[in-house]
Amino acid sequence: MTRPLGDFAAGQPAGPPFALEEGERMLRVRLDGGTVYAKQGSMVAYRGRVDFAYKGQGVGGYLRRAVTGEGQDLMKAEGRGTVWFAESGSHISVFNLDRDALTVNGRSLLALESGVKYKVTSTSGGLGAMIAGGMFNTEVSGTGGVAVLCLGSPLVLSTDEPVCVDRDAAVAWTAGVRTRIVSTFKLGNLVGRRSGELAQIEYSGRGGFVVVQCGEIPAAGTAPDKA
Repeated sequence: MTRPLGDFAAGQPAGPPFALEEGERMLRVRLDGGTVYAKQGSMVAYRGRVDFAYKGQGVGGYLRRAVTGEGQDLMKAEGRGTVWFAESGSHISVFNLDRDALTVNGRSLLALESGVKYKVTSTSGGLGAMIAGGMFNTEVSGTGGVAVLCLGSPLVLSTDEPVCVDRDAAVAWTAGVRTRIVSTFKLGNLVGRRSGELAQIEYSGRGGFVVVQCGEIPAAGTAPDKA
């Protein structure tokens, strides 16, 4: 990346074709005969001659839906014009990759340029991973823009010293950072409680960062706590 991760997480606009509207809640993408991939259903407006197509799981190497439901389908937008993308008023950060890589929580990926490569990865952790419900992510790499969703303004934490983050609060982190699922639970605490608070992900590695949102998105298929 050409700038520190903290600059991107603060919502600094990227150059064409990705840019943020004022308020950093809407992504503006300029298409000049090219292609962009975005979260299915995230298009809110467009101008010009733009075609949209939906890419399901396992098609042409595009993002596959994980068995836990944490993956997502992408749609393709191509043509000439301007397209705006957004997701429930979430904050958007734009990362400009320059022959490097970033790992993103699968549900937080909003859009990426067609030249950016990606693959689904998972966080290991044995019993802790089972209790946490698993963790499937998307590793993006190469050169181009990547837009990431976040609840509220993001917090960027250095991983020079290990830091533990709730699995539903971690949005993105620099590729190469070591991850492992840790847990401080006792079996008796599992009764009637969500697993999210009982297992966290530890991030560590010199020169790395993890982006944390100010809230949690419950894992797919998990019901909220009952009173």
